[in-house]
Amino acid sequence: MRRLLAKLARLGARVDERTPAHRDRAVDGLRALALLAVPTGHWLVGGFTLDGGGLHNASPLATFGALAPASWVLQMLGIFFLVGGYSSVLSYRRRKGSVREWTAGRLRRLGRPVLGVTAVWALLLPVLHYGLGVPGDTLHTAATLVVQPLWFVGVYAVITALTPYCVRASERLGARAAVPLIGAVAVVDLLRYGPFADAMPSWLSLLNLLPGWMFAYQLGVSWADRRIGRRGAWLLLAGGTALFAVLLLAFHYPMSMVGVPGEARTNSHPPSLLVLALAAAQSGAAILLRDRLARLLRRPALWAPVVIVNLSAMTILCWHQTAMLAAAVPGSYFGEIPGLTAAPDTGGWVLARLAWMPLFAGLLAAVARFARPLESPWDRTGTARRAAAAVLAAGFGYFALAA
Repeated sequence: MRRLLAKLARLGARVDERTPAHRDRAVDGLRALALLAVPTGHWLVGGFTLDGGGLHNASPLATFGALAPASWVLQMLGIFFLVGGYSSVLSYRRRKGSVREWTAGRLRRLGRPVLGVTAVWALLLPVLHYGLGVPGDTLHTAATLVVQPLWFVGVYAVITALTPYCVRASERLGARAAVPLIGAVAVVDLLRYGPFADAMPSWLSLLNLLPGWMFAYQLGVSWADRRIGRRGAWLLLAGGTALFAVLLLAFHYPMSMVGVPGEARTNSHPPSLLVLALAAAQSGAAILLRDRLARLLRRPALWAPVVIVNLSAMTILCWHQTAMLAAAVPGSYFGEIPGLTAAPDTGGWVLARLAWMPLFAGLLAAVARFARPLESPWDRTGTARRAAAAVLAAGFGYFALAA
């Protein structure tokens, strides 16, 4: 144990020494925290039922509604978009090429891991089904779970491409540039939940998709431009918290920040005004805690894990569901296992799922060793292989969405 601790200490010291002095440790720390909240949240609500030998999705929130407040903590996409906007504008201002070249480079960084995970799964499906006899229902469930987090990458890519416009808006309006975005979401929510809701088309909620997630990104751009100080941060924290409480208590928004099976309304897909209220409060808290967090991350033992998580950001997003499936699919052959393949309808399931979490994390670390190179530029990958990967990815996407 002493040797292991000493080795980890040396690793932390090396990482700390190689970190440039200008590196914003607080922003990296916030990004790492938001990143880790994604697998944690999905693993906690990603229950299964075993029916006829096949796995089917089931959420514990359908039984344990009292757990909904936990989603207020684990729903940290607002923080992710905040630091995404902050980092993007700094990169945008440092660019050496044209805006088009900068945008293309950012989009390639986002697209490679998505293409990689979907192409690999397209190859795995026939092997699992015809070679190992995995039931079709299990494969449909697996495909749905793998695709589930990837919508976020698509939305983030679109917003990243709009960075030049976000920069211009920040230069002209400062933090007020985010106000029209929250206003647009409020109008759509009024139309779909207000007195004329029955007359509204079902696609109306999709209008919230872009402004809803762009809100925190625009705040991040203004933060990087030093257009949001402590006063603005306190306003975000207090205003977001107050709006959050009003929406819950007076307008009866769903308490859960993620979808609950059987519920007619959902907050996150696409985002409702409640999501923006939470993002505002989280953003204000993050800006206020920035200096304190930066001092804390001066400690090599805390900084090294942050660096590792940030270097594997897209791998974590794209492969964490695969890690859970790597345990659940083999487990399904042994019947109903508490916390893994048994229905999430008892208190014992919650405790058992918490016990499974370290295994999921270990499997993700193992998968990351294989998947991490997919984030790197595919310089040695020819046009034919890239085209084949795209075809495989499209096929897998069709299989998952048709499920």
